[in-house]
Parts: sequence; structure tokens; C-alpha cells
Amino acid sequence: MEWLVGPLHEAGFRVVALDHHGNNFIDGYEPEGFLHVWERPRDVSFVLDVLAGEQPIGPIGVAGFSLGGYTAVALAGVRVDPQVLWAVMTGAVPLPEIPEFPGALEALKKKYPLDESLRHVLNGAGADFSDPRVRAVFQVAPGVGGLVTRESLATVQVPVGIRWGGADTVNPYEIDTRPYLDHIPGASGCSAGPDVRHEDFFMPEPARAGVRARVGREAATFFEQHLA
Repeated sequence: MEWLVGPLHEAGFRVVALDHHGNNFIDGYEPEGFLHVWERPRDVSFVLDVLAGEQPIGPIGVAGFSLGGYTAVALAGVRVDPQVLWAVMTGAVPLPEIPEFPGALEALKKKYPLDESLRHVLNGAGADFSDPRVRAVFQVAPGVGGLVTRESLATVQVPVGIRWGGADTVNPYEIDTRPYLDHIPGASGCSAGPDVRHEDFFMPEPARAGVRARVGREAATFFEQHLA
């Protein structure tokens, strides 16, 4: 994520990047790290609590790529729908393949039987994980847009900037980005390019290396405007 951290740091922001449990290159992958998405905003709030205990931290912006895009807006009040999540877990609604963790859903089912215990866990997924300290959000190729409630999207009261790739087949615009763009009152954004893929934001040698550098600069400009 250097392409995002670098421009923010150069703009004078203090930047903190998180290694979410079960979904990072240090500790490895667990299916919960990809499918228990509602745990991620709680990670961010925990880190903010720690930082606030050390020194004043000022206005806060959250930027996220892919699943991190959902994480960012969850901190502004967006909630997932437990009923839709249950449908995904049971196979009633197909789950797109996760490139980093093929078979994540099958791995989760081996750990948690499809019974009332799992349903109880999913009911907690619809809780409000908003953090009032978050003043602005920037999403890049966001995910989970098809799993969130339209009612919660309408409650977001902070500015939200969005960028996406026109050739993204991992988090397609119509399914994952458009719900955020259309139903968050303060959302605005644009495509990073008609041929830009999801992979162009994280591959070591992407086909369009200049795209993510440009989006990183646009994120810095966005936060300069809304966190000044």
C-alpha cells in the first residue's frame, strides 16, 4: 500500500496501516479474516483508542482498498445485512471467488457448522461500528457493496471519495461500488480508467503502474480538503 501511504505522508498526515487478524502477510490467512468483515472496523477503532492514549490525534480520515473500502465506510455507519450474509454462507447467494484465498467459504464451513450458533454470530454482524472520530473516507475499488443495507448507506454524514477500475472483475462496479456511490449522501468519485483492473492496485508489477500513484495523490488531496 505504499502508493497510498506515500502521498498521504508527503502531504503531512500521520499514517497508520493495519495488519488485520487472519488477513495479512505476516500471520497468514484465516477464513474469518476474509468473511467476518464486520470485525475489521473494530480493529481500526481499537488502534485509534491506543493512539489517542498516547497523544492527541486530531481529525481522522480512513482510506481503504478493496475490503478496506468497506472497512472505511463501516466506520462512518454503513452496516452489513445479516440476512444476506446468511444467504451467502448457505450458498443461496453465490460468493465470488476470493483471489487471495480460494475456497475461503468452504474453509469457514469446516470451522463453523451451519446452525443457530453461526446465525447468532452473523446477527452481531449487523451492529453499528461507526466511530465518531472519523471525519472523511476514501475508498479504492471497494468491496462488500452488495452486502450492505441501503438504509445504513443513507445515514453516512461524512464526505466519501471513491475510485474504481472500469475492468475490475473482483469487485465489479455495479455490484460493489455503485451502492456506495448512489446511496451515500456525501459520496462522489470517478473511474480510475476503463481498462484498470483490481490487480493494478496491488500487484508488484501492475500493467498500469501509474494509476495507483495517481489515485494515491488524489486521496491525499481529498483529505487535505476535508480534514484541514
